[in-house]
Amino acid sequence: MKTALTIAGSDSCGGAGIQADIKTMTANGVYAMSAITALTAQNTTGVRAIMEVTPEFLAQQLDAVFEDIFPDAVKIGMVSSKELVTVIAEKLTAYKAKNIVADPVMVATSGSALIKTDAITTLTEKVFPIASLVTPNIPEAQVLSGLEINNKTDMQKAAEAIYEKYGCAVLLKGGHSVSDASDLLCCENGASWFEGKRINNPNTHGTGCTLSSAIAANLAKGYDLNESVGRAKEYICGALAAQLDLGKGSGPMAHNFDLKSDFAYEKK
Repeated sequence: MKTALTIAGSDSCGGAGIQADIKTMTANGVYAMSAITALTAQNTTGVRAIMEVTPEFLAQQLDAVFEDIFPDAVKIGMVSSKELVTVIAEKLTAYKAKNIVADPVMVATSGSALIKTDAITTLTEKVFPIASLVTPNIPEAQVLSGLEINNKTDMQKAAEAIYEKYGCAVLLKGGHSVSDASDLLCCENGASWFEGKRINNPNTHGTGCTLSSAIAANLAKGYDLNESVGRAKEYICGALAAQLDLGKGSGPMAHNFDLKSDFAYEKK
């Protein structure tokens, strides 16, 4: 079995972060491992508190994983301080990690800020150069590119600017407000659009975490970048279409929508 490591924060409600990553990786057929960057007290309505791990403890987690079960892919999610970003970059470089997917999580679906300003600079300087792919959404891409994005043409300009500036492939996630859930991949082979199905579901908590984890899982299994993005898009569309409705805010998706095991069924 192929393996994947998620380096991210914990979501106590289970819809995003480490919990969403592990569910997604498992559903996509790889063995999931984790290194936790922070504990969050959050639910579908917002983030109440964040408690970071120390850089030393994060380093110990990464050493524990890489020294025993070397991951076939790595997903990086919420990392809120430059010290933690530095540890991640140093360890992934030292271990020659492969198939690194960096999701530059800056703001939660609920609107809560999840990263300090100086950490963004460190992320772009130390993690982006070793990443196989970065997956910003529209607001994140505006920060990274310095460009305003209002339509598909703006998306292409921003994605190309990020690719040229940082030298890593970019999957710019559209969302209904700009491109009807279509995403743009910009890499050495040029630009490619991945059309998304318009699904009327307000429960989108953890969509970014889920997409990046699904891409990492497919890279771990040997699919190329285009195939991995395409398969991940299909998976997230299925999870949204399942119309799970939990919580009082923007709820989580049904990561297990395709689970057919006898052990998964409820008692009749």
